[in-house]
Amino acid sequence: MEYLMVGPEMLQETKEKVELIREKLRATQSRQKSYADRRRRSLEFEVGDHVFLRVSRTTGVGRALRAKKLTPKFIGQKYVPDSSHIIEPDVVELRDNLSVEVPAAHIEDTRVKELRGQSIQLVKVVWDPVTGDATWELEERMRVVPLSFL
Repeated sequence: MEYLMVGPEMLQETKEKVELIREKLRATQSRQKSYADRRRRSLEFEVGDHVFLRVSRTTGVGRALRAKKLTPKFIGQKYVPDSSHIIEPDVVELRDNLSVEVPAAHIEDTRVKELRGQSIQLVKVVWDPVTGDATWELEERMRVVPLSFL
């Protein structure tokens, strides 16, 4: 019969194997980081320079599409424009939990959802009419915020 390890011997051997695996992972990650760092460089552009813009296509709600083999990655040759027409971004106030308050645009639809025998009133809130970004929210939660109805 084969000898079976039990108790502290088995735990010790398992600990050693886990530590060996962790060391090898650390070494591999360090090696990969050094490869990436060698190729990385800071880029600076000046007015009138020609550059290629890399893009990732998005869906209607701003989520990036998964790149496929023949998906275009660059949008032609562009130049760095004069910065006189650039609009300064708005100051955004963050809450303690790093969330941002976004005012709702309007309510598009309502529906009742049955959940465990209870009726829950839902409203479809369009947050940005330009992109069509909308979510289903609880009606009672949205009553505290004044909205315009379609």
